[in-house]
Amino acid sequence: MAAPRSNEDTSAGIGFAVMAYFFWGFLPLYMKALAHVPPLEVVAHRVLWSVPVAGAILLATGRTGDLAMALRSPRTLAMAALTAALISVNWGVYVWAIGAGLALDVALGYYINPLFSVFLGATLLGERPSPAQMVAIALAVIAVAILVFESGRVPIATIAITLSWGAYAFFKKWLPVGPNQGFLLEVLILTPFALALLAVIALAGESHFFTGSAADGWLLVGTGAVTAVPLILFAYGAKGLKLSTIGILQYIAPTMIFLTAVFVFGETFGRAERIAFPLIWAALVVYSISLLHRSRAHPRRP
Repeated sequence: MAAPRSNEDTSAGIGFAVMAYFFWGFLPLYMKALAHVPPLEVVAHRVLWSVPVAGAILLATGRTGDLAMALRSPRTLAMAALTAALISVNWGVYVWAIGAGLALDVALGYYINPLFSVFLGATLLGERPSPAQMVAIALAVIAVAILVFESGRVPIATIAITLSWGAYAFFKKWLPVGPNQGFLLEVLILTPFALALLAVIALAGESHFFTGSAADGWLLVGTGAVTAVPLILFAYGAKGLKLSTIGILQYIAPTMIFLTAVFVFGETFGRAERIAFPLIWAALVVYSISLLHRSRAHPRRP
């Protein structure tokens, strides 16, 4: 798909992005069905079955040449190894948290993530955040502090999700290949480790793929599609959207995760959460207004 010729949202861009965020929003329901499977085994299958899905899409779009060039570049391979490690950590924490009844922590992590990206830009790239963005970051820090103080525990899943996905998104910008090629390169790098882990599990007689139910087997195979498809949909959608639109649409997924956690999984929405989440939502309102203002003041060039 060609990039849009002007700084306008396209219907195709909105459609692809919304589909991607809805996929991510419903993902906890899928992972909850695999809660009885150890997280590492689930992540290994996510890696393994993502390869044919991502490979088929790359073949269909005729972009395999870019991947071949990346495989011959040590610098690209090193950067892809770093992003692959970060995304595998993110997947592992996500799967563990959903299975452990911590979907609210996952939602909070993805709510905070855009603000963490602003923080990374300020600290690592010397970007100057606007006063509104600084207020938003401060509100997010206060929200996490309240969670720690009120609940008496550190929200490890929230922090790990925020750090791993934020770092992944940051370093992904420096990966000199397209998003689809980059994703396939990442899962190809992770595949030997995934196969080794699955072999160890199978030899120990603990493989849910071989000894579990037929439903377990099909659900594990399906992790490839539910992992690769939304990432690729988002890659295409982002080409036809303004940055401000992407910034607002990205709240679809954590909002769906939040609603699922409370109304489907029945997770406790206690005093700490009733204080922290409104602070995060206020921070995101401030951040979104800042993003819209910035987009209008500095429109993207064609």
